[in-house]
This record gives sequence, structure tokens and C-alpha cells, in this order.
Amino acid sequence: MTTGFDFDEELKKLPKSPGVYIMHDAADGILYVGKAVNLHNRVRSYFRKNIGRGPAIDQMVARIAWFEYIVTDSELEALVLENNLIKEHSPKYNTLLKDDKTYPYIKVTLGEEYPRILFSRTMKKDKSRYFGPYSSAAAVKDTIDLLNKLFCLRTCNRNLPRDIGLERPCLNHHIHQCSAPCNGLISKEDYRQQVDRALDFLGGNVAPILSELERKMKDAAEAMDFEKAAEYRDLIESARSIAQKQKISDTEGEDKDVIAIFRDGDEVVVQVFFVRDGKLIGREHYYMTHVSGNDNAEILQEFIKQFYAGTPFLPRELMIQYEIEDAGLIEEWLSSRRGAKVYIRVPKIGSKEKLVEMACENARLVLMNDRERVRREEGRTIGAVKEICELLKLENADRMEAFDISNTNGFENVASMVVFEKGKPKRSDYRKFRIRSVAGPNDYECMREALTRRFTHGIEEGAERRRQQLDPELGSFSRLPDLLLMDGGRGQVNIALEVLESLGLQIPVAGMVKDDYHRTRGIYFQNVELPIDIHSEGFKLVTRIQDEAHRFAIEYHKSLRGKNQIHSVLDDIPGVGPARRKALMRHYDSIEKIAEASPEELTRIPEISAAAAESIFRFFREKRGEDA
Repeated sequence: MTTGFDFDEELKKLPKSPGVYIMHDAADGILYVGKAVNLHNRVRSYFRKNIGRGPAIDQMVARIAWFEYIVTDSELEALVLENNLIKEHSPKYNTLLKDDKTYPYIKVTLGEEYPRILFSRTMKKDKSRYFGPYSSAAAVKDTIDLLNKLFCLRTCNRNLPRDIGLERPCLNHHIHQCSAPCNGLISKEDYRQQVDRALDFLGGNVAPILSELERKMKDAAEAMDFEKAAEYRDLIESARSIAQKQKISDTEGEDKDVIAIFRDGDEVVVQVFFVRDGKLIGREHYYMTHVSGNDNAEILQEFIKQFYAGTPFLPRELMIQYEIEDAGLIEEWLSSRRGAKVYIRVPKIGSKEKLVEMACENARLVLMNDRERVRREEGRTIGAVKEICELLKLENADRMEAFDISNTNGFENVASMVVFEKGKPKRSDYRKFRIRSVAGPNDYECMREALTRRFTHGIEEGAERRRQQLDPELGSFSRLPDLLLMDGGRGQVNIALEVLESLGLQIPVAGMVKDDYHRTRGIYFQNVELPIDIHSEGFKLVTRIQDEAHRFAIEYHKSLRGKNQIHSVLDDIPGVGPARRKALMRHYDSIEKIAEASPEELTRIPEISAAAAESIFRFFREKRGEDA
């Protein structure tokens, strides 16, 4: 943390140069990253009073504890640096592109003597030819699979022609899906003709391929080879499906991206149409956050800067909805990245304007449809939490923690802790406990240890965070639950209440009661099993929480068992080997009964000597903490 920061003095030092400025809060977090043609004027403007900056900026300024800046040689360098810093730190007050995906391409390795068609998420300056980007990775993989089948192209990584004849042809050749250039069964010229046909197909000329496939399908059907005819039929459907994705074309045949936004309050969706060789090959939408105080043109500009800082392919033209302030500067930046001129245009009339309007309408539909999905999701989560609060008469249950125990005959007792916040699992806060103090299958005592460790750790972490003047609510353990859910009824609930009382904590505890078929049937709370509508979202949420706690415990237990499949608590007893362990398990139903047996009872088993019986007896007494 930076202390003793003198704003007046530091503002005087600001240079009148282009650069990037970074605003920090008291905890050294980055609040905002911005670029400026003149750092001196731009940064000072934040600290002037009554200039109508808007509530979001006022809120940010109130949190600034210190700032720093980086001087650049040009505004273009500042733009690039600003993008890199925003992508790295995702500052709270920057308008952010939420999506960080990389989109797939189809790569044809024309630099190889026997080219292949590959899936790629990067576009490099090599001798390969790229098609895309596509919005669906599945569609790209289907397309590659279809082309390899249609044109019998190789899919292997062999170095050809160096490795020709070194190995036998692979299975693909035997099922007629590869022409086996690896064994010289096709000439380089003939193979290249097949590659050229695949390139023609990817370029949009699908009619000849469809005609050829239909002819082969009819020939196979006439020859009564219906299986082969069905294969051709499926290939025809795949080819038509790919062709139908190229719905829009124009006579210019250029690469361009069409970008439009739709905004409703602080919700913003950006829609991008990818047009390649004049054909619309795909589209994708993106959400922008922290948009308060920005107009649509500013949001659009931020999207363009962040999106094209990370995409490997740059089209010749960006067709956008609004005029943006830094259009010339961004054109210069994109042109330098592309190695050729990039144009940013706002179409006003004609088909291009209609295309931008269509992108805007698609953005609107995405936002409306997602609202409905969010509404349903809120019913499953926040709505379900409200139902549980109403049933238990609680003010809130934003954070719920559930615990479960798992073991096998007392071997490797473990406990799971799962966390749900606002009705959704928060997996980063899940915890698992390897029980240390309990020998044998005693779920109550295992639960007592797990809860004691969890809440003791929480109290200690909370005290330490307060000592360091940090928010205890942001700690992984110091954030205490609003509701504690136990996997069971009265017994488990009482154990939890005893632990909380011993630690001076007051947290509501409910039990998730199961029926004879191990299905959730109700909630036990304050000594009463409350009826709950099994069709309600609240009931479904309780069931999901209980199932998740059980799953997490079982997975942890399995992972420990997997490390040593034949291990048992008996293996830890001096003088007890595999033969005696098997004899004990044949004679007693459980580890707990072995632990309760006296030395005299143990020696009745032929394989157990008096010394071994004494060793077993002492081992379990020490496990229980008794005097030997």
C-alpha cells in the first residue's frame, strides 16, 4: 500500500505528454486505466470539483488513494498499452468486454508438400491458408471431418515425403477415408488436386461437391449398397448445412466485420457479424460491463479497442453503428497490426446500413432472450433462497454451507464443506477435511471435528484480517454462513449447535432430512421437521445442496482410497499384517467392534497372538485418547 501520497504535489509533476494513467485504491487495487494525449490535463481533470462527471466517476474518484502514469512516445503507443493493462487487470471502473474467447479457424497447411486441414485458434504468418473465424468450434470440427472424408486427405503428423514407406497405412486408408500418401499410393499432383477441391469448397463453391455426392449416393443405392448410400446421404446433409451458414454475400467479396450494439439502461450487448470473401460465415455477441456514464459511441469504441487487441485476424473494414472519437487513431493501430490498411466506416444508406441494422436487431434479441433466461435462473437461485428464508423465517440466507461425512468401515473418514451463495455453488470456497481424531465409522464425532476446525479457523482468520485492517467478509474462512445445512436430522443438527455454542457463534442450523430411499424429504429446524413442497424451487435447491455435499465428500474419499486401495486403519497397527487384517474383518462386522474388543476376545481368533491382541487393544485406546 502506498502511504503519504501528496496529490497536489504529484499533480504538479504530471508531464504534458501522451501516456497511460493508473488509478489505485487504498488496498493497492487498480480502479481505472486510461490513456491521454496530455497526461497533465487529463489526470488533473479528475480532481476538479463540480464538473458534471457523473456518479460513477465521482464514486471512483472518492476511492483513489494514489495514481501512477507511464509516458509514451505517441498516442498510438498509449492506446496499445492501455489495452494491455485493461486486459491484464480488468479494472473495476473501466468499461469491459466480458468475453475472452479465442475463435477457431480452419487451417490448410499449404506449406507442406502433402497439406492437411487442421483446427486452429491462432492465425500465424506462415504459408498456410486460414478460413474463419467461426463462432462454433463444433461446426469447425464437423467441417474438417467432412472435408477429410470427401477428399481422402491425411490427418496424421508424419513428415512427408521424408517418411513415405516407413510405416504401413493407418486405419483411415483401410476404411477409404485417406488416400495414403504416406505409402506413395497417390501422387503429389493428384493429392494436391484434392486439396484444391477442398479449398474451393471452403471458398463457398459447394454445388459441384453436392452434385458428385448425390451421384455417388444414387449409384450406391442402385448397387443395393444401402450402407454406403446412407454415408453419402449424411455427407450431403453436412455439406448443405455448411453451405447454408453462408447466407449473405455481396459482389465486393471483401473481409469485413459488422459491429452494432443494443443498450437498455446499464445492459449492453455488442453483436459482430464476420463477413469473409463477401459471405457471412458466423456471428457472435458480447456483453459490456461498467458502462454507466458512457454513451453508445464510447462503449463501441472501447469494444473495438479491447476485442481487436486480442483477435489474430483483422478484416479490411469495420462497419460500425456510430462515429467514434478515436477512429483515425484506431485505424492507424489496426493497420499497423494487419500490415495493410484497415478502414472504419459508418454506413448511412443502402445494403450496408441494413446489415448494421440487422446486427443491432440481433443484439436486441440476444439481450431480450438472455433476460428471460436470467429470470428463470433467478427463480432457481435467488427465488429459491427467498422461499427457504420464508419457510425458516430468516432475514436472509445469501451464504449457505453444507457438510457431509464419508468413510468405508472407518477407513479414511473425511468431511466435505460446500458453499452456495445466492443459490449458486461457490466452488472456490469448497473445503474438504481429513478427519484426524475419530477411529471407526462415527459420523457424529467426525462432524464435530469438521465443524470445530472450520469455525475455529474462521474466527482466527477473521481476527487476523481485522488486525490488518482488511475486510473479514472477503476471507475464505472468515466469511461465516447465514445458514448452516447438515446432511441429516436431529442428531447432526444438535452436534452443529453444540459446536457453535462452544465457540460463541449464533448461526441458524437446519437439517436436510432424507427418506428411506435416501431422497430429501424435508427440513429439520428448531426441533421441528418442516413440511416443504417437493415441487418448489426452494426444495429443489435444498436437494441440490445436499447432493453436492454428498458428491464432494464421496469424490474426496475415492481419491484417498485410490492412492492406496488396500489400506485400512488396521494397517497402522504394529504387528498386524495382511493375514491378520483379513482375519479380523472376517470375524468382526466393523472397525468399531474391533476397537471395542478386549485382548482376551481378540486372542480367540486363531491368527491373533497375545502380543498382537495387546497391540490392537493399545492402538485403539490411544486413538480414543485414553491412558494405555
